[in-house]
Amino acid sequence: MTVRALQHCLLAASFVVASLAMAGEASDDLHATIAAQDAAAFDAFNHCDDPAQLERHAGFFDADVEFYHDTGGVTWTREEMLANTRKYVCGNFTRQLVPGSLQVHPVRDFGAIAQGVHRFCQAASDSCDGIAEFTMVWRLRDGQWQITRVLSYGHRPATD
Repeated sequence: MTVRALQHCLLAASFVVASLAMAGEASDDLHATIAAQDAAAFDAFNHCDDPAQLERHAGFFDADVEFYHDTGGVTWTREEMLANTRKYVCGNFTRQLVPGSLQVHPVRDFGAIAQGVHRFCQAASDSCDGIAEFTMVWRLRDGQWQITRVLSYGHRPATD
């Protein structure tokens, strides 16, 4: 599936679940939509050594995103967050969602909150030696989902 086709599928799914999310009702469709958004955002993140993929990753974030990282501090804009991603992530490690850990909660008249656990793997060896929790606030506006707030915390060595 091409990136453009994936974007169209995600947009169509957004319209299907928009009324449920705005009404504050939990649904399997909302969970599937946010899971697909998360997968697409981090597919781009995992390939961000390609400038086009870094730009694609950027599109998932609001320009004024707030990113709170327990060991790295706070960034207040997408550009600042991307500078850190470019400097510390691209070509160095990838992110994997721990299967079964994603929880999605609707936020009435706004979007959704996603919580889960992710692990970080060395790009050179595929050794997944770090793990942490995350919380992301997703806003649905004009049919597009974007992340407005990120909390990444509890960073520690992976034991499994």
